[in-house]
Amino acid sequence: MGGCFSSSKPSTSEDPFEAETDIVKQVSLYDAHVQEEEDEQVDLALHKSKQEDEERKRTKRDLEEEHAQVRGGSQHYDNSSASSSLKDKQDGQTSQQSFKEKDKKKQFDEQPAVIPLPPPPPPLEEHNKISSRAPLDEQRIIRESLKDKGQTKPSEDDENGKLVEVIPPRSMCGGCHFEIEHGGSRVDVLGVPWHPECFSCGACHIPLDIHDVQNHVSNSRGKFHEACYERYCYVCKEKKIKEYHQHPFWKEMYCPAHESDGTHKCFSCERLEPRGTDFVMLDDGRWLCLECMESVVMDTYEAHNLHLEIREFFHGLNMEIEKEFPLLLVEKQALNKAEEKEKIENGDGVVTRGICLSEVQMVTSVAKGPKMGPNKKQLEGKATESQWVDTGCPVTAILILYGLPRLLTGSLMAHEMMHAYLRLKGYNNLNKVLEEGLCQMLGHMWLETQRYAPKDVAAAASSSSSSSNAAKKGEWSELEKKLVEFYKYEIETDDSAVYGDGFRKVHDMVTNSSLPETLNEIVRRQG
Repeated sequence: MGGCFSSSKPSTSEDPFEAETDIVKQVSLYDAHVQEEEDEQVDLALHKSKQEDEERKRTKRDLEEEHAQVRGGSQHYDNSSASSSLKDKQDGQTSQQSFKEKDKKKQFDEQPAVIPLPPPPPPLEEHNKISSRAPLDEQRIIRESLKDKGQTKPSEDDENGKLVEVIPPRSMCGGCHFEIEHGGSRVDVLGVPWHPECFSCGACHIPLDIHDVQNHVSNSRGKFHEACYERYCYVCKEKKIKEYHQHPFWKEMYCPAHESDGTHKCFSCERLEPRGTDFVMLDDGRWLCLECMESVVMDTYEAHNLHLEIREFFHGLNMEIEKEFPLLLVEKQALNKAEEKEKIENGDGVVTRGICLSEVQMVTSVAKGPKMGPNKKQLEGKATESQWVDTGCPVTAILILYGLPRLLTGSLMAHEMMHAYLRLKGYNNLNKVLEEGLCQMLGHMWLETQRYAPKDVAAAASSSSSSSNAAKKGEWSELEKKLVEFYKYEIETDDSAVYGDGFRKVHDMVTNSSLPETLNEIVRRQG
């Protein structure tokens, strides 16, 4: 036998003014009780006064009669009696009022003390005008609120309850992010205020005129007049170079001599080091710009979450990798050693940045990545550890070069994980060009997902990284937005016969079908 029982409870919402209402009720009951006692005491005093008055009248009348008899004149007595009666009546009335006032005063003096109500507010000086002032309590609340926000100025009238002068909200410069003083010079660009010196040409250092806002050149190096930018070397700051080279993606111009004069180049983004800035050198000789350093993945621990993200990416493509194997971040020397052990031929001159291992071997990985030292120019504190990699399956480990930005690290992971997928599924004899093309395609596809991924979600893959400032802020930096496009551009424009041509062939095939269907078509053609 079953039944349905209601589990609903009565509303437990409380009246926010219940406490004030109870106090008002108690005060009202007390006032009514006091008034009732006052009325009873006044009635009692009046009754007693009336009795005393009548007693006095009788006593006085008796005395007058005795006095009249002593004088011996009935007529005289009658006249005196009449006159005295009239006078006694008047005196009685006066006496009655006097006794009433005395008794009432006595009764009030004996009553318990009552807390007096506060006096009414003073009348306005101008009765014909409506005051625009808020009540004193409201002014105090407003004043304290503005004080907390730093929007009021100190004032001598503050103690007297007068509302102090309100300070307008602070304006923050869109360039240096410092405050623009009230009344100071500023330039408004698309609704964002700037210090004039912050919105100036990076070549001639003259503030950009408001008419140049829509036509100036802006990139990660700064903002420039178009005329200045056309002949400006971003490395040596030369303003009127006659000959120049230009990076095909970044479009930044520089003197041709900087390609051979020892100017450092960032291993990640390929940009040259401008004079006056300091690149960071890793212990294997690679240089990184400070912007790329903000999102680098330095050790195996920091790469763990990114590894899980790549596996989830493959799962979303219906290409799940079920086998578990280590993914390790290593130095360049460890990569070169593993490459020799695997007998990988690299005749294209491509720099090795990742390997999918199939042989059992000893691998030295970066267990603790280096951190920036006190001088902000040198990394220190790196620790390594060695281990045998042996999983008992066709894939023993994946090795990725350490010290690369998260986006490049993830793209390399996707590339090498595709190698692992092919080996685990038994695709061992694929054409090298098509196999590398498939792996490049996976790296390209993962980068494409990062264009639309919110920063707080994408950065979760490297949330353990203490060096990623952008991840902490929850938003993409301008460089990271460009890096996504740059790494895709590198894959698309690769001119090598294996990686470049392979990617373009597979890309054309995937355009008309899914990736698993493309793989099956490749296997069918080879069979």
